[in-house]
Amino acid sequence: MPLILKMLIEAGPLVAFFLANWFGGIFWATGIFMVASVLALAASWLLTRKLAITPLITAGFVAVFGALTLWLHDDTFIKVKVSLINALFGAILLGGLPFGQLFLKFVMGEAIRMDDDGWRKLTLRWGLFFFLLAILNEIVWRTQATNMWVNFKVFGLLPLTLLFALAQTPLMTRHMIEDQARES
Repeated sequence: MPLILKMLIEAGPLVAFFLANWFGGIFWATGIFMVASVLALAASWLLTRKLAITPLITAGFVAVFGALTLWLHDDTFIKVKVSLINALFGAILLGGLPFGQLFLKFVMGEAIRMDDDGWRKLTLRWGLFFFLLAILNEIVWRTQATNMWVNFKVFGLLPLTLLFALAQTPLMTRHMIEDQARES
């Protein structure tokens, strides 16, 4: 899938959430986010005939916590979803390490070929980073107005994640398997 299309599918629901919040408030944004997440999964399936595990889990969380938000008319649920999903990803990644499970390699191994030591280090870093995001989200949603939290979700968490991913490039380069390094 072309990179621009992949980014549109992945970021589309978040952009829709932000715009819907801007124009209609958090409850409209939550409903739009739920629909946009399903549409993004459908588009991904139609284009690739497979569903990546992370967007699938995320869409499940959006559906459950979005439904609770709308049904109970309480925006706490959609706010907590961000903390819970990041904590879950962190727990899965870090929880697998003592058992030799490199879940990040399972998710990204087709796109990136690294030795297991690199995958272990990268998994540890991402696991800790996900917990940091969960903590940051908890601080922001509990201390700021809803619109500020939405801005943080869109313009804070996403850039932080991209910067963190870019910061992992030296580690990944050092541990890249030689065949792939020569092809690049």
